[in-house]
Amino acid sequence: GLLKMVGHRRNLLNYLMKKDIMRYRAIIEKLGIRK
Repeated sequence: GLLKMVGHRRNLLNYLMKKDIMRYRAIIEKLGIRK
């Protein structure tokens, strides 16, 4: 369901933040997420 997708996305973003910060930032901009 939706909650599982959101949880998966959060895990993916955490992974990218550690492994590929440039891609992480690009995805954040695309999704319009501001933290």
